Amino acid sequence: MATNPRRPERRQEPLSRERIISAAVELLDTVGEGGLTFRALAKHLATGPGAIYWHVTGRTELLGAAIDSVVATTIAAVDDADAAPQEAIRALALGVFDAMDAHPWVGTQLTHAPSHSPMLRVFERIGRQIQTLRVPEAAQFTAASALMSYILGVAGQNAANTRALRPDTDRTEFLDSVATAWKELDPDEYAFTRNVAGQLREHDDREEFLAGIDLILAGITALQRPAG
Repeated sequence: MATNPRRPERRQEPLSRERIISAAVELLDTVGEGGLTFRALAKHLATGPGAIYWHVTGRTELLGAAIDSVVATTIAAVDDADAAPQEAIRALALGVFDAMDAHPWVGTQLTHAPSHSPMLRVFERIGRQIQTLRVPEAAQFTAASALMSYILGVAGQNAANTRALRPDTDRTEFLDSVATAWKELDPDEYAFTRNVAGQLREHDDREEFLAGIDLILAGITALQRPAG
């Protein structure tokens, strides 16, 4: 009598801190901060909550590690070895913008992050480019802080806007409705807003973001020390 061959046992990937953090990022992307619980994470990983606690002490540490993972991946993807300082800053800024667009929860969590925020990695990279631009030492902190504030503010607001809209929202139709509403504002109280309504209708978020970076860089470049 023939016997059925024994089915090989399914081998599962060993649970590690890196695997836990990766799974946390996936959950945050799909269900948001409110859905990230150790119970949900354990189910996602097909393990028990106790096994996760062996690697991560709590939800606060888990969120911080998830943000750090996204930021570290973003920085690693920016190849600026041979780039001029301005281009290196633009590439890094756009990388952060795109990362926060892909992971909208990052911007929200950064506002609650401790002083040793994962974004210090970005601040350090920007600061080194500021030094390469020969900005006077007394102005370096201000220059780097201005860029960081702009990046976090605009990228965070863009991510917040995305989260506020329904997933099936048509961007063109939405901007057209807002621009139309601007055009209907009181002409005396909102003269400027009415005037730029058409630009709102046609603007590209990433291009506008980079245009703002260029404006700040133009001011920073004017602070460069004279050669020699």
